[in-house]
Amino acid sequence: MSKHRVSRRQFLTYTLTGVGGFMAAGMLMPMVRFAIDPVLTAEAGGDFIATPLKISDIKAEPQRVDFSFEQKDAWYTSEVTNTAWVYKDDQDNIIALSPVCKHLGCTVAWGTDKEHPEQFFCPCHFGRYEKDGTNVKGTPPIAPLDVYPLQEKDGLLYLGKAEPRTKEA
Repeated sequence: MSKHRVSRRQFLTYTLTGVGGFMAAGMLMPMVRFAIDPVLTAEAGGDFIATPLKISDIKAEPQRVDFSFEQKDAWYTSEVTNTAWVYKDDQDNIIALSPVCKHLGCTVAWGTDKEHPEQFFCPCHFGRYEKDGTNVKGTPPIAPLDVYPLQEKDGLLYLGKAEPRTKEA
């Protein structure tokens, strides 16, 4: 036997502290794992999303292209559908424009205004954009339409995240 004797009070203190610490660790570990797990999970993916549009089908007239992708926000995964207006310009370059009006975020469409059939038109506040996406002076939009970076892969059009342009009317 050791000369140092543990009193009953010390024994209960040590035992309760050990059991309490073990229980606290048992409760905290799942919470820490839950908070850190999405950060540590590696995702394989690219910045460009495939659209159903073939490069050979792109014409000079802007056409609406809807494309979907899976978006993951920490623990929640959802399918998001975006839209782009795609056409070929005079130099045969492919242009992909965002349909989101820079005035209040409404959706623009090509050729829906009877007075200006060769422009993008926002029906919310009668905003107009030229075919290249620049805003028409005297209408509500304050900036040109955003443009999608694009790539060609296996004959299909791939679009990145829409980026703002600095060129104004």
